[in-house]
Amino acid sequence: MKKIKVLILTGFGLNCDVETAHAFELAGADAARVHINALISKKQSLENFHILVFGGGFSWGDDHGAGVVQALKLKNHIGDDILSFIEKGNLIIGICNGFQTLVNLGLLPGLDNDYKARSVALTWNDCGNFRDQWVNLAVNQNSPCVFTRGIDSAELPIRHGEGKFVADPNIIDRLVSSNQVVLRYADSNGQKANGHFPLNPNGSMDDIAGICDPSGKIFGLMPHPEAFNHFTNHPLWTRKKENLKRQGGKTGRLDTLTMPPGIHIFKNGVDYMRGFI
Repeated sequence: MKKIKVLILTGFGLNCDVETAHAFELAGADAARVHINALISKKQSLENFHILVFGGGFSWGDDHGAGVVQALKLKNHIGDDILSFIEKGNLIIGICNGFQTLVNLGLLPGLDNDYKARSVALTWNDCGNFRDQWVNLAVNQNSPCVFTRGIDSAELPIRHGEGKFVADPNIIDRLVSSNQVVLRYADSNGQKANGHFPLNPNGSMDDIAGICDPSGKIFGLMPHPEAFNHFTNHPLWTRKKENLKRQGGKTGRLDTLTMPPGIHIFKNGVDYMRGFI
């Protein structure tokens, strides 16, 4: 079986790299945590990898806005390398701070296949504070996103202070019409949150929680899939386990808990690249 190699950025305030590496390993990949400076100094090369992960955390302390310094650092030093990585058909996923970095770089939304222009932003939550909670997500079944294939809904945790997705209404319309809006905050029945707090925890326009580029190979989302890597991560796991047990008799249907949506998202990317290379 072909081994898919995943590069997960570390350093300068990023703090979800170990968790993300573990989740990708569970999804069947070889995951390497690589310091940003190793790429900048050319000690490590993107050419050796199939999936690039911009993970969560607080890069450079978010001193000039979430993901701003990281985006400038990477653009100025390895911007061309990243564009070459994309042109080869490889995958990129940005999670929370990584999503913020992708939009600052212009890699998302990639309208008209322009991966340099910035046209959307992630800014301060409407509630005025940092949110740490679980959210319900509705997944756009018509999206080209590689990572969400076969997933129609999900529960994932969010933990951010700057997660409000904003853009010119015309840009929002384009993203919706091209099915680049991949995830929306929703209620427990999968219906749009319609901006209602705390279902929509940050005030994102059109309840947007994640978008992709036109190809579906670059994906950014505010929720943390790596933080739901085992069914016991869920705050109600004991209740869910008991409910499934009662529905299925003695044996139950606990197999439905063995691949939480976080791992499913990563496995989709790994499986796609395995068929691509």
